[in-house]
Amino acid sequence: MSPRTRTRRHLPVTAATAVAGLLSFALAGCVQGENSGDSSAAEGGEWSTDSLAIDWATYNPLSLVVKDQGLLEDALGDSVEVEWQQSAGSNKANELLRSGSIDVGSTAGSAALFARANNSPIQVIDVYSQPEWSAIVVGPDSDITEVSQLAGASVAATKGTDPYFFLLQALEEAGLELSDVEVQNVQHADGRSLLDGGSVDAWSGLDPIMAAAEVESDDQLIYRNVDFNTYGFLNATEEFITDHPDVAQVVVDAYEEARAWAIANPEDMAQLLADEAGIDLEVAQTVIDERSNLDVDPVPGDAQIAVLEKIAPIIAESGDVAGGQEAIDAAIDTIVHDEFAQKATE
Repeated sequence: MSPRTRTRRHLPVTAATAVAGLLSFALAGCVQGENSGDSSAAEGGEWSTDSLAIDWATYNPLSLVVKDQGLLEDALGDSVEVEWQQSAGSNKANELLRSGSIDVGSTAGSAALFARANNSPIQVIDVYSQPEWSAIVVGPDSDITEVSQLAGASVAATKGTDPYFFLLQALEEAGLELSDVEVQNVQHADGRSLLDGGSVDAWSGLDPIMAAAEVESDDQLIYRNVDFNTYGFLNATEEFITDHPDVAQVVVDAYEEARAWAIANPEDMAQLLADEAGIDLEVAQTVIDERSNLDVDPVPGDAQIAVLEKIAPIIAESGDVAGGQEAIDAAIDTIVHDEFAQKATE
């Protein structure tokens, strides 16, 4: 493994005292092999793999902390090469997971369900946030003030992501169908560019890009609904879970250490997001303070399943899952793997 240069944001002593209970499990997990799901690392001093491919994303603040502080590199040592890849959206994370380019990737819950229902062998191993990261956005001079006025309009959205499923739910609530609008399927950043350039009438946005659009372009959020946003899921391939449970445990332990740090240091968390996303600190603070609930139970379970069951008919009606409702129901029944998060929070 080649040397890495990192700028680390460490937990202040006072904050560390305040969250000592939260950090105790994570600090134990930093010892190679401890708290892992595999005895080979603990007893033999060797991990079950010599490489780990994992994503980072600006819509997943905890991934930024894990990467910035080198938590995985420290825990795994020189015997495991950690490869980081950026995900530009949940759809891109799903593509990387399906192709085997990464072992662990971060998506919205709806996107994970969509992928598994379409035969991508992934399961959620940790819940990294309960965000309000999606909304319907229009330009500052738009006459559109409510979702019902989108009939006949062009809307930018990224298929297979929470903003896309947010759009579907918003349209249904307003009495519209998907066919009533013209969807421009582009990546999130391109959606903002199309809106600001006047090429679309609206955009189903995603933070932190959406928050930047509010501040920099005076774009308007005409419809918000936290209940239409699904949780942030940290997903792993089934092969990785089965073959490398020791390293999977280290990943989840690192995420929980990052969560404790982020909760104790919101200002530093916002600065890290601003640096990595290339946005103003004011924008990053809005995302972290107002739209990112990081203090959430990391163990995937009933709360997440309830949200997925709510959105399942919307996904089925979109026609984007070949197996329809049956495939979606099967995906819901098998998407959760809670062992690692359970151990990380013991």
